[in-house]
Amino acid sequence: MEFYVVLPNWSSLRVSHLSSRPRSSTQEGISSLIALKRREEGTTKNKQKHFFLFCLCSAQNINQMDTGGNSLASGPDGVKRKVSYFYDPEVGNYYYGQGHPMKPHRIRMTHALLAHYGLLQHMQVLKPYPARDRDLCRFHADDYVSFLRNITPETQQDQLRQLKRFNVGEDCPVFDGLYSFCQTYAGGSVGGAVKLNHGFCDISINWAGGLHHAKKCEASGFCYVNDIVLAILELLKLHERVLYVDIDIHHGDGVEEAFYTTDRVMTVSFHKFGDYFPGTGDIRDIGYGKGKYYSLNVPLDDGIDDESYHYLFKPIIGKVMEIFRPGAVVLQCGADSLSGDRLGCFNLSIKGHAECVRYMRSFNVPLLLLGGGGYTIRNVARCWCYETGVALGAEIEDKMPQHEYYEYFGPDYTLHVAPSNMENKNSHVLLEEIRSKLLENLSRLQHAPSVQFHERPPDTELPEADDDQDDGDERWDADSDMDVDDERKPLSSRVKKEIVETEVKDPKGSTENARGSGYDPAVEEITTGAKALDMGSGSADEPSVKVEQETLNKPADQI
Repeated sequence: MEFYVVLPNWSSLRVSHLSSRPRSSTQEGISSLIALKRREEGTTKNKQKHFFLFCLCSAQNINQMDTGGNSLASGPDGVKRKVSYFYDPEVGNYYYGQGHPMKPHRIRMTHALLAHYGLLQHMQVLKPYPARDRDLCRFHADDYVSFLRNITPETQQDQLRQLKRFNVGEDCPVFDGLYSFCQTYAGGSVGGAVKLNHGFCDISINWAGGLHHAKKCEASGFCYVNDIVLAILELLKLHERVLYVDIDIHHGDGVEEAFYTTDRVMTVSFHKFGDYFPGTGDIRDIGYGKGKYYSLNVPLDDGIDDESYHYLFKPIIGKVMEIFRPGAVVLQCGADSLSGDRLGCFNLSIKGHAECVRYMRSFNVPLLLLGGGGYTIRNVARCWCYETGVALGAEIEDKMPQHEYYEYFGPDYTLHVAPSNMENKNSHVLLEEIRSKLLENLSRLQHAPSVQFHERPPDTELPEADDDQDDGDERWDADSDMDVDDERKPLSSRVKKEIVETEVKDPKGSTENARGSGYDPAVEEITTGAKALDMGSGSADEPSVKVEQETLNKPADQI
């Protein structure tokens, strides 16, 4: 059964599903209060669909209740976590085109693994609300967003000048449902930030997000909308400082550029550097103006393994957390840094990659986990499934359960894959030089720069559930997204065939950098027009938050 808490404004909040398991004393007390309220008001099921309860127990008691899917097991650090997971079953239907390495289908494969490992029941599973034009325009230029909304495969030949202007074409093609795809993955990331800001969870996950190359006025590196920047802008409404950490093999250039001149966001990127897309991320790129020393770049060479990676990651991030003291952390978990990635050249194991998640989790700071790159999609699904378990504090079996995509994971059908024997070109001397230089840069910073809030931006609105519409807080079972007959979906019939063909053609994994074609980075002034968002998660588990619409026009470095 469900029970509701009546807030002072009489809006209702569903706190928990009470199951048939042994109930706590708090639950017993609530049941008694419900019965008492029924007798007092004489309510019946016919007269009233839901009855309300004045909550006499404290928020602490509610948080300590056995709440099923919203209550997490203790992790290795002994602290419980509440995790919100954003997933739209349509995201796997979007298709970049024949031969393109970016496969949104990997998100569906990840979700299937989560379902069959039983992880979904330990999280709040949410379908994100699509981002709207004004949401995207908090960072992106109005004319660029308008272009994305209107361009289609049928009309692109009539807009060749615009295609060139916005860098849409070969690496970032026009495909059916392009704008809906952008709205979906951006909605999940901003919705995750909203959840964290309102304290509804400790960790938010959106594996469809993490598209870190998109710029204010152009697409880049398979990325059209920079959901990470939008999520960070949302977090900055509440938190004085936000830390962004990027473990994708490619430099997180779009996010760094957006916050290059502010001391409220620190960006730390671990990436392949040299003759490799996007060609940025030199260790000497440290920020500018107020943002000097708030951009950290960790340039790496081919073949880096778990031990070498964490020789840098842990001391650098540990020092960042000590000095910067962020109120929230965004971790981009691009899986192209794994061993055997089609476009990658690192040699990380899944456990080594996930150790970054485990380490960030240990700081007990609100954490937003996002996806990113990853082009050997069976390994992407493995990685993000395992990292979801890490977020939950759950260790999952190596043997993979039977599921609808089981065939992709042969011949071993295991969660973990051994790293290769490729040469590690990152010598100990090189690693020590990088570590010393970055720790020296961090020592130049004042501890936790103070930020004066002149005027706090309005909270993002959480849309109210409409009884006449489908519930936005849908909790998906294992097969919920596999056989849905929805004529609104973009063409999906070729997805599985194309993925199988692509991975069969290139079974050993190619290190060719497919992202680099025709890329000519432009330096431009970054101004983020911060307009009030009113998008949220699709959950009925918290009250709708009403805010007045307000427009703020401040650069990112002044927020």
